[in-house]
Amino acid sequence: MHGVTIISVSVPEKLLERVETSIKEQGFANRSEIIRQALRTFIMETRSLKELDGEIAASITIIYERETTKGQISEIQHSFGDIISTFLHAHIDEDHCLEVIVVKGEADNIRKLVEAFRTNEHISQIKVSILKTVKKL
Repeated sequence: MHGVTIISVSVPEKLLERVETSIKEQGFANRSEIIRQALRTFIMETRSLKELDGEIAASITIIYERETTKGQISEIQHSFGDIISTFLHAHIDEDHCLEVIVVKGEADNIRKLVEAFRTNEHISQIKVSILKTVKKL
């Protein structure tokens, strides 16, 4: 490939196993292809949130390790209680929880909340869906 830089990435063994399974199931040619696609998706999602301003509404879905977080998730949520409208909590298996958090507020505050989740090492997945709010007439 022209213009490709080789990098080294360290990942936990369980994550690598998931990557290998996804390569087979999704039809990726190799690890590089799936990592490039993941990076493109990450950049697109963060750029989208980064470019917004003003009041917005969004849903944030996270999956995290049940035992290792012991209050970390709720501490983050309490720190942003002024923008969280509601949330749904579910146990998806013995080791993991899923939460869907509905937020409404200034884009900058929502960015800070998403960043707090993204930097928590026990959150294995995060998905942000944004709906820019319509101002009342």
